[in-house]
Amino acid sequence: MHEQAQRPDPGVAIVTGGRRGIGGATAVHLARAGYSVAVVDVVRDADADETVRRIDEAGGKAAFVQADIGDVDAQPAWIARIVETLGPITCLVNNAGVNVPVRGDMLEATPEAFDRVVGINLRGTFFLTQAVARHMVQTAAPGVQRSIFVVSSANAHMASPEKAVYCLAKSALPMLARMFAARLGEHGIDVFEIQPGLIKTTMNEAVWDTYGQAIANGVSPTRRWGTPDDVAQVISSVARGLMPFCTGTTIPVGGGLHIHRL
Repeated sequence: MHEQAQRPDPGVAIVTGGRRGIGGATAVHLARAGYSVAVVDVVRDADADETVRRIDEAGGKAAFVQADIGDVDAQPAWIARIVETLGPITCLVNNAGVNVPVRGDMLEATPEAFDRVVGINLRGTFFLTQAVARHMVQTAAPGVQRSIFVVSSANAHMASPEKAVYCLAKSALPMLARMFAARLGEHGIDVFEIQPGLIKTTMNEAVWDTYGQAIANGVSPTRRWGTPDDVAQVISSVARGLMPFCTGTTIPVGGGLHIHRL
């Protein structure tokens, strides 16, 4: 009887915005794939504790880090704590993000809202990716698949004037992913943009009825809401190396929402 070959330890994944929704589902799926997972979120609550419990249940090792990715100066310290606690980082999922505080006329958008949304969704994401990329480049990981994911949005290319600042910040993320892919390819680090469509999460609860009607009317060919698990399964599969030689790719997860139709 042949012994089953043991999968190599995939290492340590950081998932930002990881306490619930897409981030929480991704953290659990990565744990099922064998990763130790650092869940990073600005809030620790019952949702965060439940995600950590599910990671443990999946057989993964979990660490929770309460941090705001928009606080760039604080990033090095908590990254170092993750490495000390769990080990070298082999996967980063940039999922954390905020929407505009109030949906409304873009002619009324304020500098304060602009700075907050761009500061977290773009500035914080860029510098966190930079810091983790430096760590990966400086840390040898022979035989281990290493990857970085940038979770953007269908609003990276679809205009929603009632949340204009959010769209602006998200529209920069495809280029961010491509630039890091170009820079890190020689080090064997793959970078992907994940572009969710209409995913039913707490973040968009205010428009469940509006978007639900649009889905029923065929705004996407697959006439259903997406789920956090839909996105998480894609990220987990790609992180495990099931999409080789494709660094720099944008992966829409929206049931065909990205298809331009007449």
